[in-house]
Amino acid sequence: MGDPQVTTTPEHPRGAMLRAYDKLTGEQVGAVFIPAPQSGSPMTYLSNGKQYIVVAISGGNYSGEFVAFALPGSGDRNTAQ
Repeated sequence: MGDPQVTTTPEHPRGAMLRAYDKLTGEQVGAVFIPAPQSGSPMTYLSNGKQYIVVAISGGNYSGEFVAFALPGSGDRNTAQ
């Protein structure tokens, strides 16, 4: 993984992250640290009009669990073209 003093910058921190990309431009639009690496495919579901993404995480001394993230609603996003 390289030397953290050389490969890590404030703009590109190390650690397990869940990232979101704009599918049209490829631009990263969001990122959040997670406590352990992702160990399964992400899942999505809709409940009461709110969309969620769930990921399974585990690794090393970290026992497995699911972590869920609520996505912003359509009114919360910048949808300007």
